[in-house]
Amino acid sequence: MIDLTASPFSLDDDAVSWVHETRGRMTTEEKIGQLFCLITYTNDPGYLGYLTRGLHVGGVMLRTMGIDEATEAVATLQQTSDVPLLISANLEGGADQTLIGATHVGSNMAIAATDSVDRVREAAGVIAREARAAGINWAFTPVVDIDLNFRNPITNTRTFGADAEKVAAFGAAYVEALQSEGVAASVKHFPGDGVDERDQHLLASVNTMSVDEWDQSFGVVYRRSIEAGAKTVMVGHIMLPEYSRALRPSIADRDIMPGLVAEELLNDLLRDRLGFNGLIVSDSTTMAGMATVLPRREAVPRVIAAGCDMFLFTKNLEEDFEFMREGVANGVLSQSRLDDAVTRILALKASLGLHREVPIPDAPHSEIGRPANAAIAARVADESITLVKEEPGVLPITAARYPRVLVYAIDAGGSAIGQGAKAGVVDALVTKLQEAGHDVTRFVPGGGWEGMAAPTADVIDHQDLILYVANLSTKSNQTVVRIEWAEPMGADVPAYIPAVPTVFVSLENPYHLLDAPRVRTYVNTYGSSPEVLDAVIAKLQGEAEFTGTSPVDAFVGRWDTRL
Repeated sequence: MIDLTASPFSLDDDAVSWVHETRGRMTTEEKIGQLFCLITYTNDPGYLGYLTRGLHVGGVMLRTMGIDEATEAVATLQQTSDVPLLISANLEGGADQTLIGATHVGSNMAIAATDSVDRVREAAGVIAREARAAGINWAFTPVVDIDLNFRNPITNTRTFGADAEKVAAFGAAYVEALQSEGVAASVKHFPGDGVDERDQHLLASVNTMSVDEWDQSFGVVYRRSIEAGAKTVMVGHIMLPEYSRALRPSIADRDIMPGLVAEELLNDLLRDRLGFNGLIVSDSTTMAGMATVLPRREAVPRVIAAGCDMFLFTKNLEEDFEFMREGVANGVLSQSRLDDAVTRILALKASLGLHREVPIPDAPHSEIGRPANAAIAARVADESITLVKEEPGVLPITAARYPRVLVYAIDAGGSAIGQGAKAGVVDALVTKLQEAGHDVTRFVPGGGWEGMAAPTADVIDHQDLILYVANLSTKSNQTVVRIEWAEPMGADVPAYIPAVPTVFVSLENPYHLLDAPRVRTYVNTYGSSPEVLDAVIAKLQGEAEFTGTSPVDAFVGRWDTRL
């Protein structure tokens, strides 16, 4: 029996009755629909009505769209659904990841670099209030992965860093702040990303920790979030083989599965050992991790049968629904397990008060993008930017000291769904330098191969300062977040460090000293929002102090990066 009066649902008698009565009225087809949290890129009423009236889905995630478009989508969804919906969104760093024009308060790593639990609470509060104003009631955040492997291309600045105790403290504070504003948190990605150097979006990655190592790191993190009342946990395409073997001593290597289909991790570890009573949601089932280990016909019902309560997204809508129906019909997904999953889905909705009233957003602009929210973003930016190492005498950068500046831009675009580095950021930084009185030259690769390159005097005699600006960000479907130097022969590598003062600013990935180890002045900003650009310019110019504390080892464990 699921105790709906216990944390994190903490339902009263009326809410418990609503859960049981609502489930009792449902057909099997309606229960199957509740298992799915699907996605929309549009506010088209025909499509949204199909999700609610045709498929009876339990939730819908909004992808990036305008504020008015999003609120119209939410209104249509809630008004056409017989059962209140969970409206979810990826809100990492800010509601702007979903709502165009909302506040970007800063990445998790930026917030962690302030070394302040108060900043965590403030940032999460802004995110929750802006999301709630648009009708979003479920945040797929915070990321509580531990960034232990600097080569991991997908964790990086999405995390609170590499210190498990701080990740635990910041994650718990984030959960409390979100949920105090009426938005359910989803801590992710159980059983823990950041150990493998590979991306779980592209394969089933491996957390190689021993049982004791996991208990003392990720175990601490998840316990703290659970104790803080986290209503949901998102489970990734990540294997935890040492724990699977400890819980199932006879398990064969080929039967060790990623978390979202690993019964021993979901039930024995997360439910029993960690005591989690809330809703378990899979990470996106469109990711390749699950596909590499199981045929989809088998995997779809197994996600729920193994212990997840909600199934996130579909590859093919009709096919995945049919696979889930087949799983119920052939007993892979039992009726009792189906009922338990639906019970927790309804309990989550009731814990958000949706059984009493379904809020329909009507004035989102009164909350979203408020000056007070931007002020918190600016505070996070100011307190997070980190001077990792400094060559004495190089700073501050002023037009009087360095009239001529050569800028090397190391840039990459974002993805079609809003992930990755923002376009135009380096241009904006260059404009700020020009407005401060610098004569800025942008480096353009050219010249020839051996014996035909431009003379070094072209730089040494004509430039007073070299500024590198790297804008390479974590995003799905890339295997590394590393610098790829220009042809010919690494034409843009930091080759003038001994002759021309050189400063390197990384706007995203904090680990670029790996590829530019002898740069003597290096700054990490953990983001590239307008607030960050303003703050980093002020600090480089000596108008503000660097106060950020690195949440990770920016020197990547190497001696030469400290030179």
